[in-house]
Amino acid sequence: VFGEYFFYLFLSTIFSSAEGTLKPLETNLHVISNFSFNFRTSLPAAMFSRSTVSIWSILKKCIGLELSKITMPIAFNEPLSFLQRITEYMEHTYLINRACSLSDSRERMQAVAAFAVSAVASQWDRTGKPFNPLLGETYELTRENQGFRLVSEQVSHHPPVSAFHAESLVGDFVFHGSIYPKLKFWGKSVEAEPKGTITLELLKHHEAYTWTNPYCCVHNIILGKLWIEQYGTVEIVNHSTGDKCVLNFKPCGMFGKELHKVEGYIQDKSKKKHCVIYGKWTECMWSVDPQTYEAHKKSERRGDNKKQKNQEGAENDDADDMPEVQETVSVVPGSTLLWRIDSRPAHSAEMYNFTNFAMSLNELEGGMEANVSPTDCRFRPDIRAMENGNMDEASKEKERLEDKQRAARKERAKNEEEWSTRWFQMGTNPYTGSQGWLYSGGYFNRNYQDIPDIY
Repeated sequence: VFGEYFFYLFLSTIFSSAEGTLKPLETNLHVISNFSFNFRTSLPAAMFSRSTVSIWSILKKCIGLELSKITMPIAFNEPLSFLQRITEYMEHTYLINRACSLSDSRERMQAVAAFAVSAVASQWDRTGKPFNPLLGETYELTRENQGFRLVSEQVSHHPPVSAFHAESLVGDFVFHGSIYPKLKFWGKSVEAEPKGTITLELLKHHEAYTWTNPYCCVHNIILGKLWIEQYGTVEIVNHSTGDKCVLNFKPCGMFGKELHKVEGYIQDKSKKKHCVIYGKWTECMWSVDPQTYEAHKKSERRGDNKKQKNQEGAENDDADDMPEVQETVSVVPGSTLLWRIDSRPAHSAEMYNFTNFAMSLNELEGGMEANVSPTDCRFRPDIRAMENGNMDEASKEKERLEDKQRAARKERAKNEEEWSTRWFQMGTNPYTGSQGWLYSGGYFNRNYQDIPDIY
C-alpha cells in the first residue's frame, strides 16, 4: 500500500517500541557460516523502468489524508520485503561492537549516536518501494563476520506492524523493536511521522539506550526528481547514567545549505554539555569538544554573512528542486571521526541504488533452504520473480499472494479465530514503560512445525 510505501521506502530506520531484555541464547541447531561465503555483488537483473507509470492518477484524491490502503503498481517496488529492508540497520553493527569495547560511557554514547545516524544512510537515493510483508512473514539473518543474528516477523497487517530482534553472537548486545508507520500526502510531498522508541542494550556495561527517529519528507512525488529530507530532533537516552545525546537533523533551508546536516551534543543529567556531534547522515559524523566547535561556528558565520548578501531565493511551483549537494563536511580541527558511509557499488544506480549489504539480503546461501523457516522472505515468489527481471510474473504472484492473504483473513473471521503470532508477543518496555512486541524466543531452535502457509 502507498502509505506503507514511503514509510518502508524512506523510514526503515524508524524502529518503534523496541522492548524487552535478552534471554539466554537458544540452542542453535544450525548456524550458516559466512566467513568463507562470497556474497553476491549484483542482482540477477537490472531494475525495471518506472517512467511509464503515473503516480498522480493514483494519489490525486489523497491530499491531506493518512495513507494506508492504496495499492501501488509493482513497477515502484524494489526486490526486497520490508522485513529485509529494516535489517539494513545492522549494516553498521561494527559501531555497536565498538560501543561494547569502550570503557568510557560518553565514548559509548558517541558510538551509539553514530549508529543511530548511520541507520538512515541506506535511504539515500533509494527510490524503490519494498514489498509489504504478508501477515506471518519472517526474515532471519546471521552474519558471523559481523557478530550478530536477527529475526523479524510481520505481527499485524491492519495496521501494519513489523517486529524485529537482533542479538550479539557472543552475548554483548541486544537491539530490538517494532515499527508502526504514519504518513500523509501533501500534494508534492509525503511526510512520515516517527512513532515509538527503539532500544539498544549493551549487556556487558548494564546499559540501555532508547531513542526515536527524525521526520522524513519525500519531495517531488508527482513531478521532478525524488529526493528526501530528514529533519527533527532525536534524543538518545542512556537509562543507566542519565546522559542524553540530542541530535538535530536540519531541514535544508532556502538555499539548501543545511541539506543532510546533523548537529547535536551529549549532556549529562545536570544538562552540562560534554561533546558536540556533527556531520551529514549521507556522509560522515564527527565529535569535538563544545568550546572548539562554537569558536569554529562563529568564524563560519562571519564568512557566511558576507556571501548571503549576494544571494536570492527562488520558488518553483512545479517541483521542489533538490539543492546542490555539498558532499564535504567542514571538519573542525581536533575532531574525531565516528563514522563514514561505505561506497556503493559502481552499478548501484542500475540495481535500485542498493548498497553492497542490501545486494545480498535476498540471496539464498548454501544450505539455507533446508534450515530457515518456510515463511522467510527469500521464498516469496513475487520478490524472486522481480529480482530475476520477470515483472509480469512478479505482478501476478503479488496479486495471488494478496488474494490468498485476504481469503485466509475471511476464513478466520468466519470461524471467529484470532491470528496468533509465532515469535513475538505484546509486552512492556522495561525502560520506557511503552507497549510493543517482544521476542518470545525459540526461532533459532529450528522447530518450524505448525508454520502458516502464506506463500
